[in-house]
Amino acid sequence: MMSLRFCAAAIVMLLAGILPSAARADTLANVKAKGAVTCGAGPATRGFGASNVDGQWVGLGADYCRALAAAIFNDAGKVSFVPVQPADRVSALASHRIDVLADLVSWTLGADSGGGLRFVGTMFYDGQGFMATKAASIRSARDLDGKRVCTESLTAAGKAAGYFEANNISATATAMPNRDAAIASYLAGGCAAISAPSSVLAGIRAGLPQPGDHLLLPDVTDKEPLSMVIAPNDDRWFAIARWTFYALLDAEELGVTQTNVDEMLGSDNISIRRFLGVEADFGSEIGLNKDWAYQIVKGVGNYADIYDRDVGETTPLKLPRGLNALWNKGGIQYSPPIR
Repeated sequence: MMSLRFCAAAIVMLLAGILPSAARADTLANVKAKGAVTCGAGPATRGFGASNVDGQWVGLGADYCRALAAAIFNDAGKVSFVPVQPADRVSALASHRIDVLADLVSWTLGADSGGGLRFVGTMFYDGQGFMATKAASIRSARDLDGKRVCTESLTAAGKAAGYFEANNISATATAMPNRDAAIASYLAGGCAAISAPSSVLAGIRAGLPQPGDHLLLPDVTDKEPLSMVIAPNDDRWFAIARWTFYALLDAEELGVTQTNVDEMLGSDNISIRRFLGVEADFGSEIGLNKDWAYQIVKGVGNYADIYDRDVGETTPLKLPRGLNALWNKGGIQYSPPIR
């Protein structure tokens, strides 16, 4: 017969396995109780993260937060943006002061393994590039041979120098004290080009007196995937956050846009019918209504709609899709199917 001591130990072990799971946050329930998705926003790069422009929060991260709100509340406007400094990101998520960070974070092993962040998906595939004046007739990094390149940090200078060495380009990468100093030296002719992440360079160019006089070179030195992040230890919230992002991509691939989404409800395409919730129910498993993807597209559009609105060719940033095009259009953006 099992001893009382053994039974007590077994119960303690059982509770030890159950209680941590029970103590985990139910972010979806908290969001519903508040009546809004709370998004952290810091000093984001223009067009990325969330930036307050003329009283409106704009950018890829801001629109992603609106997509989350649309999926949960059928209302993309139920979002509250809270200023959060980069140093406070982890604590703000851990304390549930924010539900998601609207500023896109570089997805690296160090950031992923730190325990305080959970990366949702790559909203923008970035990488360190170069910008030069059109008048200098520099059209690629190879044209920088024998020239000086300015960067805003030692880290950026190291990346540029490594790229030059790997490609036998005898250019010199010089770290300036900060971004403003790098820009000033570039404009004064102290360096033939400036090197930084392409997202940053596009913002710098947009803020110059004559943006059209400057060219982003096609060369990229490294990989810098930019992702939305949430707190760890809430698998349902992670599923909602991840599939909200995937829905944006899937909608573009299926040809479902903000302008035609209602018309698409009558489509004979089974993939579109599943996506919009006309056929089957793929929302209840993660705590959403069956038409959650329809609500996302109706509220904010698909990935192309968001990209074009925030950073695309018609915006001051004028960034081509590049790697951020869909997998069947020359890029690497890809969504698992909803089925």
